[in-house]
Amino acid sequence: MNYCSCSADLTNLKKQLPWLREVDKFALQNSLKDLDTAYQNFFRELKKNNKKQGLPKFKSKHNHKQSYRTTFTNNNIEIKNGKIKLPKLGWVKIVLSRNIQGRILNCTVTKTKSGKYFVSVCCTYVEIKKYYKTDNAIGIDLGIKGFITTSDGEIIDNPKYLIKLEERLKKEQRKLAKKQKGSKNWNKQCIRLARIYEKITNQRIDFLQKLSTRLIRENQIICLEDLSVKCMVQNHRLAKAISDVSWSKFTRMLEYKALWHDRIIQKIDRFYPSSQLCSVCGYKNDNVKDLSIREWICPQCDTKHDRDINAAINILNEGLRMLNVA
Repeated sequence: MNYCSCSADLTNLKKQLPWLREVDKFALQNSLKDLDTAYQNFFRELKKNNKKQGLPKFKSKHNHKQSYRTTFTNNNIEIKNGKIKLPKLGWVKIVLSRNIQGRILNCTVTKTKSGKYFVSVCCTYVEIKKYYKTDNAIGIDLGIKGFITTSDGEIIDNPKYLIKLEERLKKEQRKLAKKQKGSKNWNKQCIRLARIYEKITNQRIDFLQKLSTRLIRENQIICLEDLSVKCMVQNHRLAKAISDVSWSKFTRMLEYKALWHDRIIQKIDRFYPSSQLCSVCGYKNDNVKDLSIREWICPQCDTKHDRDINAAINILNEGLRMLNVA
């Protein structure tokens, strides 16, 4: 059954089941469209002989995160005076994170695990005001103790949001373990726990957004390592710290913001020995493979190096060299 046949069947079901008429018709239609897309993707992957492809999964009513999508038609969605009008719901008070620009296409209403409701408004494309061009180029060395070290010598400390709230998390998780699963108190405790995780996520995203925006605004070229985070987290001693620092998310933010503002993100090879090379004379010191060595003196030119700053300078030089070659 494709979308058209399912949609026709839905019309007949509405006559038999009154509760189907209580909800927004666009939410039902969009669910059928998503179902049709899921099965089309499934059969396309089967034709490619992709044995790992599984059947589409239906939403579970026991999942705390619930959402639906509604479509804009005949001004059924409006935003004014701190309120939003949604089909079947009417006017609802909201807190706008930013002013809506462009023509509204659709809205997605989402309930999070912490019990909060969000409305994501999809609009037509509006041209972004680009930052002014600059001649600055910077190299970035990603780390755990210091989140980033730049070739200019600036060190941004790792905020370690997960570690700061780890004890509180453990306490709330112990409380959850002592409650009967599915009970009212268990559900209340799940929400308390979800709010702590939500706070950690919000703090981390806020930090990454502000830092990535500043770097894009101030620099025309940004060079950094192409790290394999998936392999690095297999080290059980560093997995938690690497996951908390969110290098991949930070890199993605830099990449899409660079596209917005005509900046260049240049990644160098992950096996490039940026920490071992002297940024002055190019001498390679194999002893610096030991991570406990934070400072070292080049035996060839007697230059004293900070491990991370020297690595950032080498990353910048290698990135500029690759751009000139390209």
